[in-house]
Amino acid sequence: MYPNPLKKKLQDGKLVLGTGLPAFTPQVAGMVCNADLDFIWICTEHSPYAFEHLDTIPTLIRQRGIAPMIRVANNDAGLIKKAYDVGGVAVMVPQVDTPEEAAKAVAYARYPPQGKRGITPNWPFLAGVDWGHVIRTANEETVLILQLESQEAYDNIDAIVEVEGFDVLLVGPMDLSASVGHITQTDCDEVQRIMEEVPKKIAGSGVIAGTTLAGLDELQEKFRWGYRFLNVGSPLSYGMELLDNNLHDLRSNPTGRGEK
Repeated sequence: MYPNPLKKKLQDGKLVLGTGLPAFTPQVAGMVCNADLDFIWICTEHSPYAFEHLDTIPTLIRQRGIAPMIRVANNDAGLIKKAYDVGGVAVMVPQVDTPEEAAKAVAYARYPPQGKRGITPNWPFLAGVDWGHVIRTANEETVLILQLESQEAYDNIDAIVEVEGFDVLLVGPMDLSASVGHITQTDCDEVQRIMEEVPKKIAGSGVIAGTTLAGLDELQEKFRWGYRFLNVGSPLSYGMELLDNNLHDLRSNPTGRGEK
């Protein structure tokens, strides 16, 4: 599907929901696509996979009407370009702490005259869409997500959102917890205070607040706080939790009749 509707949904203020891709295989991607998703998060920052492992997966996800969102390892022109060229509708850049870093990401993500991205995407050949049309209209479809993951980034938030050309500011609770001195304690007061303030601080800027969490109650709370771009856990984590619960129930009550 081109253009993917992700950017339009963001601009219209709609709730946008996604989840992570737990393994880089077409079979797993196809199964995850059966969920009612707006985007699928493909992480190349912390996973052992590089772009060659993605192969046709982003194109497959596009053809299912879902936006592939690829998180790159760092704010690098080559990595950002490759992520879009392999089929990413959205690219997420981690650890953006200053407006200067935000401006670099924007330049790397967009074709001239808005940016400096080099031209020759390969996914249109796989998808069977007009290559030239994709290039001429790419800046209109492209979604860029910057991650706020530190106290420094929060301190610079006003200047960061003044940078034109990105769509979502996504709070990373885990890295943020380390930055404020409570590593892994994402529910600490400091992290939660910042998370509550981010949507307020960027209101009216045109930038959407986003985050990633697993618990339904937490996700609903963040929606009430103003977050409209939400990554909803991982299918692998959710599946393992259900499996473990079922195994426990079967071991404790295999007949389902209160007998052991």
